[in-house]
Amino acid sequence: MALHQNRYVQIMKVAVIGGGAAGYFAAISCKTHHPEAHVSIFEKSSKTLAKVKVSGGGRCNVTNVCEPQSDFLRHYPRGQKQLKKTFNYFNKKNTLEWFESRGVKIKAEADGRMFPVTDDSQTIIDCLRNEVERLGISALNKKGIIGLNPQATGGFKIKYDTEETDYFDCIIVATGGSPKSASYDWLRSLGHTIIAPVPSLFTFNIPEERKLKSLMGLAVPNAVVKIQGTKMVQNGPVLVTHWGLSGPAVLKLSAWGARQLFDMNYNFKSQVNWTGGMNEEDLRQQVTKISETESKKKISNAKPINIPNRLWEYILDRIDLDGNTIWVELKKKDKNRLINILLNDEYAVVGKTTFKEEFVTCGGVDLSEVDFNTMQSKKLSGLFFAGEVLDIDGITGGFNFQAAWSTGFVAGKLAQ
Repeated sequence: MALHQNRYVQIMKVAVIGGGAAGYFAAISCKTHHPEAHVSIFEKSSKTLAKVKVSGGGRCNVTNVCEPQSDFLRHYPRGQKQLKKTFNYFNKKNTLEWFESRGVKIKAEADGRMFPVTDDSQTIIDCLRNEVERLGISALNKKGIIGLNPQATGGFKIKYDTEETDYFDCIIVATGGSPKSASYDWLRSLGHTIIAPVPSLFTFNIPEERKLKSLMGLAVPNAVVKIQGTKMVQNGPVLVTHWGLSGPAVLKLSAWGARQLFDMNYNFKSQVNWTGGMNEEDLRQQVTKISETESKKKISNAKPINIPNRLWEYILDRIDLDGNTIWVELKKKDKNRLINILLNDEYAVVGKTTFKEEFVTCGGVDLSEVDFNTMQSKKLSGLFFAGEVLDIDGITGGFNFQAAWSTGFVAGKLAQ
């Protein structure tokens, strides 16, 4: 322990490296559970909580309503087994209670995402900053740490980017995810294994399909998207953008398939089932039925399934079917073409685009080297981890923030 300069009293000094959601929550938890400790947050950039600011379209998707906890955990492509332990100490319910006890009311939306009722991420930022100030935690911007050396007598000597040094009893690493493997070199030097970082949560670029751009802004409530030649498949809403495909189904695919899609260099064929999962037999029955019940209607005016009108017009145009053709005159081969494209609409994906401003990585500190009951390193006593610096990532919907709150809370509470 560090010695107080005037009295010989043991005062624990804790450094939290990283001024994001996990770092702030870890610092607050540490000071709350160890009020005598001297806790400092170090952020190398000019702004803390920058990701909180832009998340959820600037509203901050705090967590998700998903129940029970076993279902909640299924939304983590990496880390669900380990987070089960952490959630035993601090979970979604605890998160809601924590914010609401500090005057921040949280609401649930139809898709399960939870936001502050103000619909403004600044509400969450102000809450965290106010708590840091109230507790007397030191939060320093533009204060990077370039060296971390364990001491033989315990604790750590840290080196700032200003070449100054200082001593701390405990270190909580909450630096977030990074696309650059070199960003983790300092953790490698401490003996930790780093799982190579690759992007997660991204949308699909489809530059060659110019007709697709006519659907820009269209949301299809339920579609099935799969990656050709793999077992990767997800269902859910799909959003057509000016560059390709987005929406929950695509984002889930990008998260679960993060490493495999990276290995494919983001060049692959995707197939979309616009019917929401209907099989060929059922769709054929619907086409046969409408051919009989709406036989005199133009195919452009009578859809066999419930999909948006713009999508139906696009589908007809995509396979060069004249919308003025009436159903009774539609040839068998054209019905087959129509069925095939509704079930297996194929697109060549060339590249990816980060989902809004929410960069998430797959990769980071090897989970087997961390005790998730305490968030302490198994390699080095006094070294703790929180947030996306770990090889943990969730799909979109508030799951990554919940991992940050939970790991931050436990790391801060048990830092000693």
